[in-house]
Amino acid sequence: MITSKLPKPDTTPACSNRVAEFIPKMYGSAYFVLLRLSSAQLIFNITKSVEYTACNESVIIPCFVNNVEATNINEMYVKWKLKGKDIFTFNGALQKTTHGDNFKSTKIIPQKLLTGIASLEMDKAEAVVGNYTCEVTELSREGETIIELKYRIAIKYKANLVKEKTILLLVGGLLLTIVVIVGAILFVPGVWMSPFTIAILILQVLGYVLSVVGLSLCVSECTPVHGPLLISGLGITALAELLGLVYMKLVVYSEAVPRVTWEAEKEYIEKKLIVAKNSLLRIIH
Repeated sequence: MITSKLPKPDTTPACSNRVAEFIPKMYGSAYFVLLRLSSAQLIFNITKSVEYTACNESVIIPCFVNNVEATNINEMYVKWKLKGKDIFTFNGALQKTTHGDNFKSTKIIPQKLLTGIASLEMDKAEAVVGNYTCEVTELSREGETIIELKYRIAIKYKANLVKEKTILLLVGGLLLTIVVIVGAILFVPGVWMSPFTIAILILQVLGYVLSVVGLSLCVSECTPVHGPLLISGLGITALAELLGLVYMKLVVYSEAVPRVTWEAEKEYIEKKLIVAKNSLLRIIH
C-alpha cells in the first residue's frame, strides 16, 4: 500500500524571500514529499553610485550578486536597463547577447557570472548619466539593483592655458639666459668664454629645456606621469647655477687678483726705474 505524507499548509515556514519546493522521495514502498526551502530572491552587494571623469577611457558599472548557486552559464540571464529601456541583455541558455541602439560597446564577462559578477562595461563616449538597473535571473530566482552613474569634472588644464604658461616660461628662461651672459661679459671680461663657462651655459639650457618639456607634459595629462622629467630638469638647472657660482667665486677671482697685483708691482717698478734714471742723469751732469 502506497502512502503519502504531505505537510499541512499552515505549517509551512513563513519567509518573505524563500519558496517551498515539494520533492517526492520513495523509501521502499512509500512515497514521501520533502519540503526544501530555497532563496527566491538574489541578494546583491549594494552600490549606490559610481563616478567617471574625462580621464576614463571606459566606464564600468558594478553589479555583484552574493548568493549565486548556478554551476552553468546556461542557467543565467542578465539584463541592464536605463530609464526603463533595455540597453544590454545576455541569455545564457542561448548564448546570445543583445545591445541597445546607442550602447553598442556594452559588454559583460559571462564566465564571471557564476561568481556573481555581472558588471557592465562600455566606452566613455556611450556613457549616459542616470540610474542603471541590473537584473539577474538564475533559473527560478531573480533580483535587481540600481546603480547611479555620475560624471565628475576632473581638474585638467585647458590647451590655451598650457600654451600661455609655456610661452611665459620660454620668454622668462630666455631673458634669464641673456642676463647671465651679459653679466658674465661685463663683470668678468676676458674669461667668460672659457670652456668651463660654455659647459655651464649648455648645462643650464639643457636643464631649462627639460623643465619646460616636463611641465608641459604634466599639465596636459589627467594624471601627471612625467614628474621625474620636470624634477630632473630643475635639478640640472640648479646644479648648473651652483657650478657657475663656484666658478665665479674661485676660478675667476683667483685669476683676477694676481693680475691686479702684478700690474701694481709693474707700475711701482717702473716708477722706481724712472726715479733711478733721473738720479743717474743728475749725477752725470
